[in-house]
Amino acid sequence: MYTFIIGLIILIGGGSLYGRFCEKVFRPDDRKTPAYANEDGVDYVPMKQWKNCLVNLLNIAGTGPILGPIQGILFGPVAFITIPIGCVIGGAMHDYFAGMICTREGGIQTTEMVRRNLARPVFWLFSVFVGLTMFLCGTVFIYTPGDIVSTQLFGFGGTAKEPSTWIIYGVIFAYYLIATVLPIDKIIGKVYPIFGGLLILSAIGILVMLFVKGYPLAEIWGDWQLGGFDFGAYFRSQNFIPTFFVTVACGILSGFHSTQTALISRTIESEKHGRMTFYNMMILEGFIALIWAAGAMAMIGLGADNAGITMKFTDSGWGYYQNIGGTLQQISPTSVVGVVCKNMLGDWGGSLAIIGVIILPISTGDTALRALRLTIAELFHIEQKKMGQRLFLALPLFVLVTVILIWAKNDPNGFSVIWRYFGWANQTVSIFVTSSIMVWMIRSGRGKFAFMPAIPFVFYCFVISTYILSSPIGLKLAMNISYIIGGVFTTAALTAVIILGVRGKKCGSLRAG
Repeated sequence: MYTFIIGLIILIGGGSLYGRFCEKVFRPDDRKTPAYANEDGVDYVPMKQWKNCLVNLLNIAGTGPILGPIQGILFGPVAFITIPIGCVIGGAMHDYFAGMICTREGGIQTTEMVRRNLARPVFWLFSVFVGLTMFLCGTVFIYTPGDIVSTQLFGFGGTAKEPSTWIIYGVIFAYYLIATVLPIDKIIGKVYPIFGGLLILSAIGILVMLFVKGYPLAEIWGDWQLGGFDFGAYFRSQNFIPTFFVTVACGILSGFHSTQTALISRTIESEKHGRMTFYNMMILEGFIALIWAAGAMAMIGLGADNAGITMKFTDSGWGYYQNIGGTLQQISPTSVVGVVCKNMLGDWGGSLAIIGVIILPISTGDTALRALRLTIAELFHIEQKKMGQRLFLALPLFVLVTVILIWAKNDPNGFSVIWRYFGWANQTVSIFVTSSIMVWMIRSGRGKFAFMPAIPFVFYCFVISTYILSSPIGLKLAMNISYIIGGVFTTAALTAVIILGVRGKKCGSLRAG
């Protein structure tokens, strides 16, 4: 439990200090924000700070800060330290500067931010990656909440052959379409504060019960064994770098977040709201990730015989097992959510917590597709003021989502393939964004602070390159070879970004902020 507490202190204390530092570097002022300068009643709409905070939190917090830590905690108590450190100096910094640069530049989307700071070929490559990431995000965040509703709330099988599965998907799908085309304050701005309150209350409830019931947690200085599971052995066998940092993307750093902070750049009333709206909401997501990591470890510590879970090794790797009706049965990471909620909060409180978990991916998937619509519109200069214009872009996207969803549900490995590529593409997006922040700092007279985005940029260049080189979904190269190639790629990428930033500064290509 002490390691977990140390992680909370790092997250809250470090976030408070580094957030103020980020704000000092950016220098927010009293200029008119895009919400007022470009107000159109659809996407550029002034909203109160508390509402923007909750909307942004729900936009960025899909199932990532829950399912990611549930799987990432298998690497052991080191997760309690790496999650908060990464969140403070990586994810929250990334979200703050991405959101603030988009705000300062007129409420532009992330693709436009990259275009203004990086070379044109990089811009087009980024556009492909960010479009793919948002598209896959919208797809998997229909699949995931639909299955949780089906299996955890209603007790259905959740298979492709059951009509109930497609009815539930259809309801979520219809909501996504409405939220994608209606003005942001008509649906998202009104229901998200309610969702946000439920999400926060469920997380706090689990945190309180961790201490009240005194669940066992492994310590980083201990033997890393708990409930018969050896976290240390798992850590040594799974290539902590890069695997852990792709598994636990949300809660540490997620490139997808930049597409969502760009949405809020059009509704924020003052630049001085940025630290609370962008930086602190990412810290809150890191808080949620830490709680769910601890909750999953606590259930492993209890063991299946005590209403927790047990880890067993199968042909496909380590799996979660629960005692159901006196029989040990394998369950999915999604089902672990139900075990944590109901064990800690009881049937009634657990059901509310599960609803909070369902809300997370739904509230991320709709804005992912909304951001994709806006990105395409901005990329090809398509007007979006009229409903017909918005439907013109939204409907083809939803047809494609439907096709992928049907394939993924009917193919046994379909969802697994989508999720892995989504995770890798998500982290790849982050290196484009952090490099853009570096160049923006250099060109705007903040070059001495470029180390801030450079730290996560360098680290995640190494992570995404070594992962795709060694992963089963990539080239399947030996890990040592992947590390060498990844090191070369990272060095070359950093050199290119620095040269680009310095050349741009000499040419005076970007005004100082």
